[in-house]
Amino acid sequence: MRSRDNSTGWLRRLFGSRQPAPLDQDRPDLVVVASSFDDVEACSTALDRAAAENPRWDAGAEAVLRHHLRLPASSVADAVSIAAQDGYRPQDPDGPASPAEDGATVGLVLQRVQILDALHCSQERSRMAGLAQRLGGSVDGWDAMQPARESDPPGD
Repeated sequence: MRSRDNSTGWLRRLFGSRQPAPLDQDRPDLVVVASSFDDVEACSTALDRAAAENPRWDAGAEAVLRHHLRLPASSVADAVSIAAQDGYRPQDPDGPASPAEDGATVGLVLQRVQILDALHCSQERSRMAGLAQRLGGSVDGWDAMQPARESDPPGD
């Protein structure tokens, strides 16, 4: 008869195996904690700045990473569909596009929840630039949102 190793079972019961709930992208208390709308600024530079400013970026917590794209109106549905394969969704699913002044392009914000670090931010930034370019558009920049923390004084 084979004995069963149940060492992980009692540990789970003792300490619990509950994972924290994923960050809700629609929480009303989300604030922008990091951003870059400069093509030549490295994600690491933007995140270093974000860690030193208020509200502070929490490197260990999930964030809503948002990419701000400008696309031809006819390409928005394709962009949303392609980005959805990587877990992105439009910021406003009911009306993701906002008309531009020239009428030829529209603004689209694609977002997803992830732990944010310089490497992954840079990879996603590059991925979005490629997507926008393939669809005849461009990327304005990116930002990241996290819940406001009590330790961050408002307006600092």
